[in-house]
Amino acid sequence: MNDTASPRRISAEPLVYEFSRHLPPRATITPGQKLLVESEDALSGQISEPGDQRDKSVVPRSNPVNGPIVVEGSEAGDVLAVTIHRIDPWRPQCATYTGAPKQLCEWLGTDVPPGGHVCPIRDGVILWSDEISIPYAPMLGCIGTAPEWGVPTTGPGGPHGGNMDILETAPGATVYLPVFVEGGYLFLGDAHAAMGHGELSATGLEMSAVTEISVELHKNQPLSWPRIVTGTEIMTVTSGAPAERSTARAYAELILWMEADWGWDRWRAYDLLTHVGEISVGYYDGGSIAAKIARKYLECPS
Repeated sequence: MNDTASPRRISAEPLVYEFSRHLPPRATITPGQKLLVESEDALSGQISEPGDQRDKSVVPRSNPVNGPIVVEGSEAGDVLAVTIHRIDPWRPQCATYTGAPKQLCEWLGTDVPPGGHVCPIRDGVILWSDEISIPYAPMLGCIGTAPEWGVPTTGPGGPHGGNMDILETAPGATVYLPVFVEGGYLFLGDAHAAMGHGELSATGLEMSAVTEISVELHKNQPLSWPRIVTGTEIMTVTSGAPAERSTARAYAELILWMEADWGWDRWRAYDLLTHVGEISVGYYDGGSIAAKIARKYLECPS
């Protein structure tokens, strides 16, 4: 392979709303090969001009992803290590709307305006309004593999990854995903130009994007839940309600990882994480939680 050649680019269409092993592959890559992946925004492109609003009676589904991407040589029990090199706006804008307040209705009521609006992206800044700008901080809401049974939609997160909405799924990070079927069947999309912890209205600053990835293959390393590694942190991700259950599971997965790979006694790790552990919260109603620790602590299992 010529390393100087531009990576292959795959189209966002047709839009896919599930992590399915039954779909025909959109691309086949070898481990280490880079790929450019187009993705439509989570609103399926419905809010693209001033005055547009989300209309689920016309487009009921959300969070389209691109895939499946087959990774040669991958088999059940392996792990895909997906490095996100960059996430660029496919169009120089993002969009949002207020959405249904769900659990907040108890206190805020249900008379919520649609709130749809388009936000230009210029020079690393999102122009949310004439008065407020937000730093451009792209991340992927959805990334995952196809399970060996069942076909999860792009609504929830799960052991396969899915709609985790974790902020650290961003350029520079490597996302570790379990492989359940031959070929891996990787999907990704639901890019956000920025998002707050909890994604309160279930809608970030949704962005059509072009994401550059490469994928390494780790053989015979079964994984229970996704992991993310950055230059400064490691983290485990779990999903599901109630959120306190996900938090406990994510920290337990992190402790077992510290024990297995860094030689930590699990109870010393448990003690340390009580004081230096952090959590990152995905969409609050879906209970996605990343439990994390700074890498500087890992080499000191005293």
